[in-house]
Amino acid sequence: MSRKNGSGNTSIKKIVGKITEFFTNSSGRLAVMVSLLLFFIMLIIYASEQKTNSSINTVFDAFWYTIVTVTTVGYGDITPASFWGRLSAMALLIVGVAVFGALSGKFASSILDRQHKKDRGLLKMTNLKNHFLICGWKPGFEKILEGILEANPEIPAERIVIVNNASRSEIERIQTNEKLKTINFLYGDFTDEDVLLKAQIKTAERALILADQSKEYSTLETDSRSVLAVITIKNLNPKIYCVAEITDTKFEKHLSLARCDEIILTADYEQNLLVQASSGKGMSHILRELVAEEESAVLVLQDIPEAFVGKTYAIYRNSIKTKEILIGILENTGNFYIRRNEALAEAQKNPDMEKIVSNLKKVKTLRSNIPVFNPSDDYVIPDSSKAIFIRGRNGE
Repeated sequence: MSRKNGSGNTSIKKIVGKITEFFTNSSGRLAVMVSLLLFFIMLIIYASEQKTNSSINTVFDAFWYTIVTVTTVGYGDITPASFWGRLSAMALLIVGVAVFGALSGKFASSILDRQHKKDRGLLKMTNLKNHFLICGWKPGFEKILEGILEANPEIPAERIVIVNNASRSEIERIQTNEKLKTINFLYGDFTDEDVLLKAQIKTAERALILADQSKEYSTLETDSRSVLAVITIKNLNPKIYCVAEITDTKFEKHLSLARCDEIILTADYEQNLLVQASSGKGMSHILRELVAEEESAVLVLQDIPEAFVGKTYAIYRNSIKTKEILIGILENTGNFYIRRNEALAEAQKNPDMEKIVSNLKKVKTLRSNIPVFNPSDDYVIPDSSKAIFIRGRNGE
């Protein structure tokens, strides 16, 4: 009972606080002054019309006439006949025009201010669920956003929120792009919890943290910010699927501990590409073709039918009838939070305590999205896996 009373008292205090705040600011004081002026004019009309043959005979008649006149509706069903009544009516007309002119200006100003804040990324996101959060900025950011929209056709631009400290000119360039103009933008530091909350991080479905180059950060600062962002995001929303880009491999362990679902090592990719190209065997062309944007020749992931889960790789491979080439299995796909909880539940099913301890140790070392290329024929396909294919130029 005491809790309910405390909650009720808190609600009353909030309401009283809102009312006090309204009447102490300039808009509230103006509203009170206008209301008192209208009430005073209404009394003058009522008093001056008592000795005339007009239709204003009661206080309600005076109130009705005041409202009709000040809103500039002017039905004309009731009109004053006395000098002071008509003078008051003129005052009502002037006040009505002034009040509604001020309200219209305030309303228009509010809309323009809101749009201005939205364009500058200063407006809190609202009514967003299952959206895609993109943190950071780097050269070619506009091209990255276009690629993300093409790679994720199920996610419209309206459900993408970008958070960074990029210059105004960069954001304006994005906003003038027809494909990207409906993307939401929030200006701020994506490692800041308050900024992430404004981006509705708790209801987001995915987050991509880029190696941020919006400011002149050192490599150490850039990767540290990526790690900090993942830690903050995962604390606010453990279920979110998180992808982070770093340039130094020594931060990979920190991201793994922070439960990052995918880690992109940009520097490693660039170095490996250069090393492979140095052999003079055209290996760089092969790698480039595999990661090309064209849908005609790419690595693709496909769901494995439930009937083949727990069966050997050979059985599944022999069942494939498409022209696409199976090259391996991706284990523990999807959100690490979900996979870990599933593994914990499965580990505790065994009645043997030693087995439970052994299984829990395996859960502790669990990693998500692990590729297994060209496994042996007796490899057993685990649950939550996908098949890795190469789709050729003429693939179906």
